[in-house]
Amino acid sequence: MAKSKLVKVNEKIAENVVGGYKKIEEGVVGGYKKIENGVVDGFNRISDKFVDQFLTREGESVEDAKKRLAAEQAARAASSKETAAQPVYHNGGNDIGKASVEASKKIARESVEASKKAGRPQ
Repeated sequence: MAKSKLVKVNEKIAENVVGGYKKIEEGVVGGYKKIENGVVDGFNRISDKFVDQFLTREGESVEDAKKRLAAEQAARAASSKETAAQPVYHNGGNDIGKASVEASKKIARESVEASKKAGRPQ
């Protein structure tokens, strides 16, 4: 009899503890969800205002402008992937680089020679 009474009391305590935990959990999660929804709603309002003010075209709605911008972004991303996949040949670039270095060396030599003729130290 004493054992069953202890078991009942223990179960009652466990139910109270679990119930208290659930209330705390619901309060915390509910508070977080309210904050999250407030932040997301605020961001969306600011985003819509920005799009409306700066990115919409004449007679275009905010939703249409966002769809257009998303499509343009997707096209740019696809284009950059295609460009990145193409091989790049640098042979012509090396010739230009070599010519630039040679021209710089020539200018430096001429400058040194002019300084020597003028009797100035380098």
